[in-house]
Amino acid sequence: MKGTDKIIAHIQADAKAEADAILAQAEKQCAAIRDEYAEKAREAYSARIRDGVKECEESAGNKDRIVQMESKKEILALKQEMVSASFCKAKELLLNMPDEDYFAFLVKLAVKASDNGSGEIVLNKTDRVKFGNRIAQAANETIGGGKLSLSEDTGDFSGGLIIRNGRIEANNSIELLVDMSREEMSGKVAGILFE
Repeated sequence: MKGTDKIIAHIQADAKAEADAILAQAEKQCAAIRDEYAEKAREAYSARIRDGVKECEESAGNKDRIVQMESKKEILALKQEMVSASFCKAKELLLNMPDEDYFAFLVKLAVKASDNGSGEIVLNKTDRVKFGNRIAQAANETIGGGKLSLSEDTGDFSGGLIIRNGRIEANNSIELLVDMSREEMSGKVAGILFE
C-alpha cells in the first residue's frame, strides 16, 4: 500500500468511525425522542381514558339524579292525588251521613253562619225536599228567638247551605267547606297518610 492509499484508508476509517458515531448519536437521539413521544402518547391516552371515565361517571350520575328527580315527582304527584282523594272522601262522608246527623249538621251550619239570627236559608233541591222548613225552625230554637226562614230559591251545590241576608251571602256549602279545610289541613292529612 502506498502512502496515499494509507492516508485515504485512514481518512476513510476516521470518516467511517465519525459517521458511525454520528449515526449512533442520531439513533440515541431518535430513541430518546421516540421514548419521549411514547411517554407523551401514554400520558395523553391515560388522560383521555380518565376524562372518558369521568365523563361516563358524570353522565351516569346525571342520569341517576334525573331518575331520582322524576321518581320524587311521581311520588309527590301520587301523594297529592291521595290527599285529594282524602278530601273527596270527606265530602262524600259528609253528604252520606245518616239523615238525623246531617240534619243536625245543617242546623249547626245555619246557626253559625247567621250573625244576627236572621236571613234566608238556601238549600239544594234534595235537602229542601227532605228537610224543608224544619232546619229554619230548629236553628231559630237553638239561637233562641232567631228569625231565619227557608228561601224559596234552591242552590246549585251538593250539600250544606247558604245564609242570605239581603245581598250578603254566607256560603257554607260542603264544597266550599271542604275546599277551605283543604288549604288548612293538607299538610296534616299528608302527615297522617305518609308517616
